[in-house]
Amino acid sequence: MRSLSARLLVLTVFFVMLSEVFIFVPSVARFRMTYFDNHLAAAHLASLALAASPNGKLDQPMTNLILRDVGAHAVILHRPNGMVFMLDGPVVPQPDVTFDLTKGNVPIWIQRSLETLARNDNRIMRVVGPAPTEPGATVELLLDEAPLRHEMWRFGVRILELSVVISLTTAALVYLSLQWLLVRPMRRITESMTSFRQDPEDATRRIVPSGRRHEIGRAENELAMLQETVRGALAQRARLAALGTAVTKINHDLRAILATARLVSDGLADSAAPEVRRVAPRLFEAIDRAVALCTRTLDFSREGAPPFSPSRFELSPLIEEIEPAMAGDDGVAIEANVPQGLMVRADRDQLFRVLLNLTQNALEAGARHVRFSTSAENGTVAIDVADDGHGLPPRARENLFRPFFGSARPGGTGLGLAIARELMRGQGGDLALVDTTGAGTTFRLNLPAAESQPAASRRATA
Repeated sequence: MRSLSARLLVLTVFFVMLSEVFIFVPSVARFRMTYFDNHLAAAHLASLALAASPNGKLDQPMTNLILRDVGAHAVILHRPNGMVFMLDGPVVPQPDVTFDLTKGNVPIWIQRSLETLARNDNRIMRVVGPAPTEPGATVELLLDEAPLRHEMWRFGVRILELSVVISLTTAALVYLSLQWLLVRPMRRITESMTSFRQDPEDATRRIVPSGRRHEIGRAENELAMLQETVRGALAQRARLAALGTAVTKINHDLRAILATARLVSDGLADSAAPEVRRVAPRLFEAIDRAVALCTRTLDFSREGAPPFSPSRFELSPLIEEIEPAMAGDDGVAIEANVPQGLMVRADRDQLFRVLLNLTQNALEAGARHVRFSTSAENGTVAIDVADDGHGLPPRARENLFRPFFGSARPGGTGLGLAIARELMRGQGGDLALVDTTGAGTTFRLNLPAAESQPAASRRATA
């Protein structure tokens, strides 16, 4: 039974039948009390016939006929004035059990009803109860228990038959309702998921929400959004793959160009001009860094994040290298509020790349002042990069760190922040946006302190 609706159908029948069982027990007790009340009423009428006779007596054949109609062995009427009227047969049996209807409560009546159903003999019951139409009078009669038990079982069978009809009708209605409200929409969602899994890039396999406002409708909307997100991610992955292919093709030529530039720049080291000899090391370093960047970008496009090569170094000199690297941007003020001697353990080149990327982003956002500050707490070093630019637009904030979505400038790819966060997470840290307003933006880099970072090299993971 793999169908959910079929299982629910069976469960509905079971629970309805279970409910009927709880209803059956008090119903049988009520039926037993009604049986006694009817016989008391018949016995009272029979005793009134005896009281109305001229001599207060009836002949035996008439008495037997009345007792047969009442279904009793004997009937006794006790009036408040002390008068007693009795109808009995030639032989009156001794009662085996007495039931006083003026006493007891529902639990006792239920218990005695179950006892009657469980027995298989014929006890003589002495039943005592109030006269239905004569206040103060009491009726007493002797009854056989076997007819009562027979009627109770017949009543139980009728209850069972009715319960089966009710349960099947209810289950069928529940089944049809669930088929319409739940099973068919869920089957539609499942079929859409299966179809989408076979070819996620096919735009025609997207589920069209039905517009329902309940949970199924919300599930359809979420599935449609998820399919669009996955399709976009696959398209983005295809673009990244194409980018990796393009980088692979131009890598050889670009490195050859950089090698030529390095050969030409080597001659600057022997220049007689002091100014040229002073800037030559920075030029060499920039060319070497460009070559390494090309190589690592190629590795990233092929395999993911570049290898992580940790080392223990002082943070302040690294930040001081940012301003010379931004020498082409006039009027940029970089403030380094970093204590001397603060040591971190990270990949120095990757950390420099992240800090340089954040600085360049700040300048593109209109900043003219970038401030670096640090704090160390609980084995973590936090580096805050704050600028006085015009802040990030809403679209960039919503899609921050998402490639091709989180760019703050027209034509940007948004790869810079995505790669920067990946590099930070690969070193056991993270990159997060702290605040962005019209007065500036602050990013925070978290790194493990030098003491808590393991010495073994690790490979970065996204």
